[in-house]
Amino acid sequence: MGQIRGVILEGYSHAGKTSTLKALKLLQAQEEQAERSVVILGEHYSQVLNRVHGELVALHREEHLELLHKRVAMLQELNQWAEALGQASRQSRGIFYVLERFHLNHRAAFADQDSTQVTELERTLVDLGAITILLTISPEAVEERIQSRSPAQWLDKSKSYIAAQCDELLNVQDMLRAQSKKSLIPTIEINTDSKDWSLFAKQILKQLD
Repeated sequence: MGQIRGVILEGYSHAGKTSTLKALKLLQAQEEQAERSVVILGEHYSQVLNRVHGELVALHREEHLELLHKRVAMLQELNQWAEALGQASRQSRGIFYVLERFHLNHRAAFADQDSTQVTELERTLVDLGAITILLTISPEAVEERIQSRSPAQWLDKSKSYIAAQCDELLNVQDMLRAQSKKSLIPTIEINTDSKDWSLFAKQILKQLD
């Protein structure tokens, strides 16, 4: 493959995907040989569950696989175009991409079903220079994190409700960890308790060098 490299950001809500993505975009743009061509797709272009006209709608397994294949095919086509133009620097014809909630989101949602197709998708992403970054939160930091985004909406919530939300986050986080071990794409787990988004971005780009 040509000069293409990419990051797949995975993690449950509140893990810091949006903040890490912002820091990653800023840092990548400052690199001496930063790619001029950058493709960034947020979770709404790839995740299983989306809010459609105010209602939560989950894609079926085949629908989600088709969606992921379309996104990967787009990257393949861009890379093939760059290769067809001949040798060039990373800056002029390289491609940097970020995908959010992608293959691990699929694996976790359909953990009890055949993974052959998503494994093939992962193989293609490896060829496209992908690494996975799984953002996680420590159990002792979960309650503070989930309430930090919209503190007012938690004021009237019971302790049992808050505890249930924390448990759900940790359970999904454990599932994503387990699924990452089955994936062909190299996965690096980053604990985001410190909220040092710039440091996380540096760690991620270092993994791509």
